[in-house]
Amino acid sequence: MNRIKLGKLIRKVEGNKNKQLKDLPLLGINIDKEFMPSVANTIGTDMSNYQIVKREQFACNPMHLGRDERMPTALLLNQDEILVSPAYFVFEVIDKNIILPEYLMLYFKQPETDRLLWFKTDSSVRGGLGWNELCDIEIPVPDLQVQKDIIRQYNQISDAIKVKEKLNNNLEQQAFSFYKLKISNKDKNAVLSDIANITMGTSPEGESYNDIGNGIIFYQGRSDFGFRLPTVRLYTTEPKKYANKGDILMSVRAPVGDINIAKEKCSIGRGLAAINSKIGCASFLFYTMLELKFELNKFNDEGTVFGSITKDDLFALPIVSLTDDEQKEFEDKIAPMDKQIYTNEKEILMLKNMQSLLLKKLTAKTAKLSFI
Repeated sequence: MNRIKLGKLIRKVEGNKNKQLKDLPLLGINIDKEFMPSVANTIGTDMSNYQIVKREQFACNPMHLGRDERMPTALLLNQDEILVSPAYFVFEVIDKNIILPEYLMLYFKQPETDRLLWFKTDSSVRGGLGWNELCDIEIPVPDLQVQKDIIRQYNQISDAIKVKEKLNNNLEQQAFSFYKLKISNKDKNAVLSDIANITMGTSPEGESYNDIGNGIIFYQGRSDFGFRLPTVRLYTTEPKKYANKGDILMSVRAPVGDINIAKEKCSIGRGLAAINSKIGCASFLFYTMLELKFELNKFNDEGTVFGSITKDDLFALPIVSLTDDEQKEFEDKIAPMDKQIYTNEKEILMLKNMQSLLLKKLTAKTAKLSFI
């Protein structure tokens, strides 16, 4: 496997400003390194300064790498043209006979790549990355057939994940529709603390954090949330507050109201609250929280990172509370659906772990692949 400097494989796209003011979607890049609709307010903005990204071109945001320890990077595959921020790098592969764009994107998805780039950040407050520093890194480049094999296997796993995610979305929509039917035409007659036990998180000392399994699993906030279950990344040897298996984990800092479910006993930081039903009706409580999410948007301070909700506000959130018998009737119908969602989500996490293992093959000395 050859190691080649990135600057010999890619070139910055020049002359791609939106001078003709094309009506194209403005996209940003999320933490999963995929394009997403931009949240930027562009009213009165000169859109001619924004950059056009074409199919099989990359965009990356190098500005906050030092702060976030990851560089949002995405490859455009499903659209012909989009717009991105003037502050982004837009680049493309020079020769597809040497490296395929999809293979290069898989390299950018590796946590090891983010760590390597993080070490190269400048000394500014936010810690940005320069174009020359990006081009200076060496990456392993196997022959094209190996690249194609890796891409094929990664995409096969991605397709399996999408099937499970679609099933979960359908199940949740059905369950939530039933919840809305049960509470329709009912006034809010209780507050959240009437039906739920609530524990506000407290962060341990930073020195106690580790990623090698010492201590108890630790979740600081929503950054590790999935569809229903969070991804384990950190542990702490000095836990302060706990969530038990099956507790709802709710983000109490922007964006307030995002929810997941703890799949094991864990420690929770100040960005989360742990919530469970006083009468064991976990599904009813979950969909109550899902309904509350829409109202909790007011705590997000118009989408800024400073949005939060206090303990008193959380405890006093108005809700529709059914009788104990009605909640248990709801539970009998919806809990089996939630159990299937939980099973699917565990399988999704397993598939994502397979993807992570496959990505590690990109830096292996040999590239023998046997996942699929």
